[in-house]
Amino acid sequence: MGFEPDIPPIQVHLCVKDGKRAIAFYEEAFGAVETFEQLADDGERIMHANLSMFGSEVMLHDEFPEFSSDVMSPLSRGGASMTINVNLALPAEVDGAVERAVSAGAEPVLPVADQFWGARYGKVRDPFGHVWAFNAPLGKDGQ
Repeated sequence: MGFEPDIPPIQVHLCVKDGKRAIAFYEEAFGAVETFEQLADDGERIMHANLSMFGSEVMLHDEFPEFSSDVMSPLSRGGASMTINVNLALPAEVDGAVERAVSAGAEPVLPVADQFWGARYGKVRDPFGHVWAFNAPLGKDGQ
């Protein structure tokens, strides 16, 4: 399949309410770097934005109910329909990622803990309704 080498085969494309505020949150909470932004004709809503984070890219856009209702934010749908899983290298990075997200305004969903499958794992819900899970393998000594 002729994909560009820098474009992963699967990408998350988040729909949010208040895209500008979402971008600011992801920059603060996850260290995201906005690499592209296209505003809608109204000059307010985000038509498309690319955010570099966690060594990958997430795309984002505001809701556009006047064009289609097939993609809406979790806040409009009444909850998230998936979890965005972020695999990190070290268990301590999971704690740091969750702490940073909560400090920026995310809600803890599952406290960070060592899990039976051999990973450090925790989940948060961002202010836009998306659920993020952070996962890192535990070493042989649990570290």
